[in-house]
Amino acid sequence: MEAPDQSSSNPSSLGLSSEPEIIDSYDEQLPTSSHALAEESIQTEVENKGAAQINHDELEVKNIGWNEKAQYVPQPVVGGMRNEELWILIRRFNKQIFQVRSIDAVPLADLDMNIADDDAFSPDKLRAQLERLYMTVVVSVVSLWNHIVRLRSWRERKRTAAFLAVYSLAWLFDLLMPVVIAFLIVLIAYPPARTICFPPVPPSMVDSKTGGVQKPPAGVLASDSSITGAPEKHEGEGVEQEAHSFVNSIASVVISTSAGKHPQGDPHDDNTAPDPTNITEDISNAKDATDGKETSVEHDRTKQPVSNIVWTRTGPVMHLISELVDTWERFGNALSPTPPFPIEQPRLTLSACLLPPFFLSLWVSSYMLLKGLGFGVGFVLFGDPIITPALQFVNRTYPRWEKFIQLRNTILRGIPTNAQLAVTLLRIGEKNKTPIPPPPSSDAPLPTKIDPEAAQQVGNLGVTEEEAREALRPDLDHATEVKDDSEQRKPKRSHRILNLLKGTTKGGVHTALAADKAKAAVGAVHARNRLGVVNKPSDADYMSGPICFPARCRGRKGHAYITATATSPALSWTSDIEDVNPAWTVAIEDIAELKKVGGLGWKSKILVGWAMEREVVDGLVVRTMDGKEHHLTAISMRDELFNRLIAMGHQMWEAC
Repeated sequence: MEAPDQSSSNPSSLGLSSEPEIIDSYDEQLPTSSHALAEESIQTEVENKGAAQINHDELEVKNIGWNEKAQYVPQPVVGGMRNEELWILIRRFNKQIFQVRSIDAVPLADLDMNIADDDAFSPDKLRAQLERLYMTVVVSVVSLWNHIVRLRSWRERKRTAAFLAVYSLAWLFDLLMPVVIAFLIVLIAYPPARTICFPPVPPSMVDSKTGGVQKPPAGVLASDSSITGAPEKHEGEGVEQEAHSFVNSIASVVISTSAGKHPQGDPHDDNTAPDPTNITEDISNAKDATDGKETSVEHDRTKQPVSNIVWTRTGPVMHLISELVDTWERFGNALSPTPPFPIEQPRLTLSACLLPPFFLSLWVSSYMLLKGLGFGVGFVLFGDPIITPALQFVNRTYPRWEKFIQLRNTILRGIPTNAQLAVTLLRIGEKNKTPIPPPPSSDAPLPTKIDPEAAQQVGNLGVTEEEAREALRPDLDHATEVKDDSEQRKPKRSHRILNLLKGTTKGGVHTALAADKAKAAVGAVHARNRLGVVNKPSDADYMSGPICFPARCRGRKGHAYITATATSPALSWTSDIEDVNPAWTVAIEDIAELKKVGGLGWKSKILVGWAMEREVVDGLVVRTMDGKEHHLTAISMRDELFNRLIAMGHQMWEAC
């Protein structure tokens, strides 16, 4: 295939400066800083290179730990960060990104993998953004509040007294704002000051009311970053499971509210029917019918209009949440940068932005501040005859002015989100033909042992050794509400009904899967795409990747494989891996869009997971520059194939 014209992707052709500076010995086009940093990290001679950055003589890609346990993967894979930190980024990237498409214009922030302005709404995306909101914003806010209550509790007397002394002197001399701003500058520019002023303590160990020590809600301090202290097999999984439970709890409350669930008004021995909030649809309509509402569903003229309003507004709300979390992540990566991105420059930039307010606060009095605030409120309320024409003039003169003043294009320019950081790290591995191994997983039970590093931080709370020892003593019953023995002995007829329904559903699923084979044999497209998606334990190919990935195409068994040794790296599919003539081949540079698709519809997927307790293997749609589509189904390690494809080429991507 003809390689796409990338002249429009060159920053110099658009009149933009390309940062960082591209070295003279490299002639390929590097459209964004992410591409340039990946290339620079390979060619720069530094001592702390990771396994994915060390040159090797192999013609094809080098396997440094795919399909291996975590302890057998070289440490570190990427220089400057631990493998656990790398896998956190990739694991969350896999859950966040569903679809990407190539763009021609270089983003103003000089980093691709931004969220598109017209990204389509889906419940899966909303769930992913809510989980990101919890892991990024909620956990940080809870940790901040814990620091505040620790100061207020006076349990750490020396630290609280020092804060009080500085605050009192600043208040007496009318220097409160300058001192606060100067304190923020110190925290930003000098990272060790953060640990000195705010000694870290696992948030699960801090009582949010008293500021003292408490037993973790999970019953054991098995992780230092989660609010519950939940056990985890690998770093970061405790917070991810909390985020999953957080969204589930919100959904449960919404469904219960819709159903009008009110246990206090129900008979306590009503165990003859399953819970309608778990297994029925249209539960709100059923509730209205039982309450004797006169207006039937057929004559309800509010249902459809209100539903349309909610669904049309949900997309912008989801986009707003994603923008909020992206900005939060950028600030986090500016305060604590990760290689290969610059380490000192982001902190100095943020500190410099606080210097004008610092000097202004030395001159502006409290009276002037209040008068200015009052003027601003009045101008917003009554200045529309001036504001509207001014905005219209600016929109005509500078059509993209709103883009130019966004934080990501100004003070946060060049600072990545976690997704952009993950893509850059993936590109580092691909540049050296050493793909980064996927995050490890296992079926082993969750460990319930105490995290030793987190346990050492409990002493920062100013508690006695006896209090710390009592709080750290594991108590697995602490995390669950144990019902009364009389209630536990009651027969659960609802469980019997559910088991009967489960067996019936399982038989129906087997019948449907058998019917798909017959339909696929006569050419039914949808039936062919569903073949092989219900994975059996024996079907798992643990040796898939980084080159060859078991996948189906049009229902036929085969393998998708990536060739990197050719002049133009490509993705191919064949029903016989030994065949030198694949069924189709797509050059990596010709890929215009990649879309993750489900192996089954969401309702069928839930039924299969519930009734058969098996994994549903999903698929991937590859769209080329000329509009052709190739639909791969039942892909083992679908996310890993997706990540390799977006990291290999020079395309600039946006998530949509």
